[in-house]
Amino acid sequence: MKYKFISDSHTHSENSFDGHDSVIMICDRAANLGLYSITVTDHCECNEFYGNKDHFDYRSAIANSIRDTAKAHALYHDRLKIYTGIELGQPTQDRKAAEEALSLTEYDFVLGSLHNLRGEQDFYFLEYTPQNAPLLLERYFCELLELVQENCFDSLAHLSYPMRYIGAHPEITANMDYFKSELDEVLSTLAKNDRALEVNTSGLRQMMGKTLPDEDVIRRFRELGGKYVTLGSDAHRWGDVGAGIEDGLQLLLKCGFTHFTVFEKRQPKLLPIS
Repeated sequence: MKYKFISDSHTHSENSFDGHDSVIMICDRAANLGLYSITVTDHCECNEFYGNKDHFDYRSAIANSIRDTAKAHALYHDRLKIYTGIELGQPTQDRKAAEEALSLTEYDFVLGSLHNLRGEQDFYFLEYTPQNAPLLLERYFCELLELVQENCFDSLAHLSYPMRYIGAHPEITANMDYFKSELDEVLSTLAKNDRALEVNTSGLRQMMGKTLPDEDVIRRFRELGGKYVTLGSDAHRWGDVGAGIEDGLQLLLKCGFTHFTVFEKRQPKLLPIS
């Protein structure tokens, strides 16, 4: 591998409602690839924590993820750093659920995510038109600012998430450039609070063909004083573990960062991009 410290800080196991493989399979893949570290960040959608319509039991799933990660650590501790994490989705939509999820263990790392707006389905399921896309993005940035002001996480996951799906419609011109002031407010709040910005490499495997967020946003985060950036493949199956992380490191160098971040016991550890 080109870089010494390759770390994947966003992965999902079968303990996520949309995950496919065991924690052991995910960690085995990371160890065989020669990764420095991996963080298991199974989903906790706070707005569905109590009374999920599909009867997905988040308490049990999170407990299983914590248990399975501890088992993997025991097996691979001499080959791979394995961190216990969680992806906290929509914590401001149910603060009680977020508090309960965060109380289940002493996590190494907490991702903050916004997968859906209040009263809406995940952006994946929405239908987009030239008329509604700008309004949905406006609401997205409003809730995203609320999330970063809540300050209950370590790194903001996949900023620009809606563009995964809006970008699939060439007839829709609305994009992140329409919301530069709102974006700056989100990024400057992250920087001021010493929170990290995630560079999510899943977009490199998808039609959009770029990271979430992209180069312009990463560069702007640094200009606004951002110090910490994490990298994650957002893998939901073992074959995607570590995918795009080297490309992400190269992009960080291009944007002026000399270090990236992993979290251990909720504390940032800066690692050189070398």
